Amino acid sequence: MASNVEAPESWYLALLGFAEHFRTSSPPKIRLCVHCLQAVFQFKPPQRVEARTHLQLGSVLYHHTKNSELARSHLEKAWFISQQIPQFEDVKFEAASLLSELYCQQNLVDSAKPLLRKAIQISQQTPYWHCRLLFQLAQLHTLEKDLVSACDLLGVGAEYARVVGSEYTRALFLLSKGMLLLMERKLGEVHPLLTLCGTIVENWQGNPIQKESLRVFFLVLQVTHYLDAGQVKSVKPCLKQLQQCIQTISTLHDDEILPSNPADLFHWLPKEHMCVLVYLVTVMHSMQAGYLEKAQKYTDKALMQLEKLKMLDSSPILSTFQVILLEHIIMCRLVTGHKATALQEISQVCQLCQQSPRLFTNHAAQLHTLLGLYCISVNCMDNAEAQFTAALRLTTHQELWAFIVTNLASVYIREGNRHQELYSLLERINPDHNFPVSSHCLRAAAFYVRGLLSFFQGRYNEAKRFLRETLKMSNAEDLNRLTACSLVLLGHIFYVLGNHRESNNMVVPAMQLASKIPDMSVQLWSSALLKDLNKALGNTIDAHEAAQMHQNFSQQLLQDHIAACSLPEHNLISWTDGPPPEQFQAQNGPTSSLASLL
Repeated sequence: MASNVEAPESWYLALLGFAEHFRTSSPPKIRLCVHCLQAVFQFKPPQRVEARTHLQLGSVLYHHTKNSELARSHLEKAWFISQQIPQFEDVKFEAASLLSELYCQQNLVDSAKPLLRKAIQISQQTPYWHCRLLFQLAQLHTLEKDLVSACDLLGVGAEYARVVGSEYTRALFLLSKGMLLLMERKLGEVHPLLTLCGTIVENWQGNPIQKESLRVFFLVLQVTHYLDAGQVKSVKPCLKQLQQCIQTISTLHDDEILPSNPADLFHWLPKEHMCVLVYLVTVMHSMQAGYLEKAQKYTDKALMQLEKLKMLDSSPILSTFQVILLEHIIMCRLVTGHKATALQEISQVCQLCQQSPRLFTNHAAQLHTLLGLYCISVNCMDNAEAQFTAALRLTTHQELWAFIVTNLASVYIREGNRHQELYSLLERINPDHNFPVSSHCLRAAAFYVRGLLSFFQGRYNEAKRFLRETLKMSNAEDLNRLTACSLVLLGHIFYVLGNHRESNNMVVPAMQLASKIPDMSVQLWSSALLKDLNKALGNTIDAHEAAQMHQNFSQQLLQDHIAACSLPEHNLISWTDGPPPEQFQAQNGPTSSLASLL
């Protein structure tokens, strides 16, 4: 609380001292603190004291109680009175900032926006507050999905920061704008902006932690841009730089020296949050590339760090990081044959989303997609279709849409009797013509799905063309899972055609790669093919060894399948609408078919 007051009367100092004592007690005595501050008004204080006290009361009530109406009343008075007082910027703009935050919490966004616009208009001579209020209004527009207005404001902020001589905050505004342009897929605007940011960041000479945090922000945008484009190999140099950068930051000590330019008084993220973020993008990379044990290792580290942070910090971004980490590790578990664990983690994501409506709004489509992938893994194809359909209804994200459509097409192919729906989907993700997204990985997956369909239809030459295209693309960017899947399917085609030598040349590397990932389904498929191949080639010992491997994989998958379907959380596969259910009834046993595993 402010102590550099303009009215040094003893009664005022005494009440303020008591209020601060009660506020900082352990535990805080908020009711007594509020009584002391309210007592100030009994003395008919001057306007400055009156405005500051209203702000202090509003702030205490907003941060420490649920009495938002009373908090709002005090903040509105602080804002109204402070506008009539010259040179009273801190109280005036803090009141505006807090009040607009409270309006947003009460879903009064249409009251928050004009308030922030007015505060921005009158704060141009106060660089710190002008920049802070611009960031705040840009964030509000972003939460409303009005990214164009948010980008415009960030552009205004960048130019203002340049004029007041703050290259650091100019970079923060530009990097924030770059992040939104990436979200909007305006790649033509992103490239020159990131190039400019790179130059500003490298040339800026200031606080080492601030400089390194700008580099982390810049490199995170570059890495996520590559990963969005499915370029797992091309991203490696950037990712390595990012990992080195976060190591540098963790060795630096936070300097208490405040920047001389008040416009520089910002930081992007706390150091600990940046560490989790770097773990997160590393997990994203490892999962896309098919290094699933590495993804598991970094997920464990990140989740441990998050648990520690959440004990002391209620920042909503930590829950977002946790959900994204879980989303990625769930996909890894489904590949490595740990469906029961994946299902429990899906349930964990549901619980996190129950605690935050905004988190659920942003991740509902991903949740249904994960449930769809789980349904495929336990051969509940009708439920998989229902989950993917629900996810398509909820997403506006192009890459996620293409991912869901690709998986839904694979469901229709397996069902074998959904030709009209299947062809309608395949038209929308045609890798040879107007593919809807720029993702290298998703386009390679679309070729694979075409190859799979041609295989099931007995059009083997066409299947080989599509699968060779997948192989070419997946080899170019180290997409190990797609490579393994394409090799084993090609091996299967050559086996059906009677070309055992060529089949062996495909299946052996597929098995090696699947073991390295590890991908349980491809291992199961490859071992079955190797058993039949070696039998056909008269290699009795190798055939017996492959048969034993196949038996082991079958047993592992079967046990995991039964464990997953016996969990009460298995009932989540029936949830396709509204918020996630709060509890699950236990089941007597698995209800889905085991045929696909035997």
